[in-house]
Amino acid sequence: MNLESQPSIEFPLPPNLPPPVDDGAADHLVGMRLLRIPLVSTAGDRVDLSKRSASRTVIYCYPMTGVPGKPLPEGWDMIPGARGCTPQACSFRDHHRELAARHAEVFGLSTQTTQYQREMVRRLHLPFEVLSDAEFRFCDALRLPTFEVDGMRLLKRLTLIICGGRIEHVFYPVFPPNESADQVIRWLTVHPLRRPI
Repeated sequence: MNLESQPSIEFPLPPNLPPPVDDGAADHLVGMRLLRIPLVSTAGDRVDLSKRSASRTVIYCYPMTGVPGKPLPEGWDMIPGARGCTPQACSFRDHHRELAARHAEVFGLSTQTTQYQREMVRRLHLPFEVLSDAEFRFCDALRLPTFEVDGMRLLKRLTLIICGGRIEHVFYPVFPPNESADQVIRWLTVHPLRRPI
């Protein structure tokens, strides 16, 4: 199966999900310089997003992926923007080569522990690392939008494009989540760098 040419259909989204609204919680992000905050990745590395060698870094932030056999928080589907983390991860997996061809590296980021994230990376065969911000150091430094459910504080879904240590573009809100990688590819295509950094 050629993953590059076929959208992920292994995790379809339920119909009639409530779309999130732009509440302005990400308006301050464009132009912000990232601080040096190393985050543990699923590969066991410590990744400093403020100092990457790629021309552009795409960071898709998501609330929480489910675990097979374990229920999601009650009412999860009715929280605007909550459902769809697994389809979103699959969209970046399926389009990973297209993003690399546009000189962009990809990271997922959530507030779950690295151990929790590793199960998902293995199960979904993700070709990129996922970063844990379980202590909310990155989230709070950038004042990223969050919400609470079942006593958990979770990130709202958004995607950052980083260039030269600064946030160049923000996708917020992100909907539908399974088209997130397509949205990024379209933006990168319209806004190519004159010369890869």
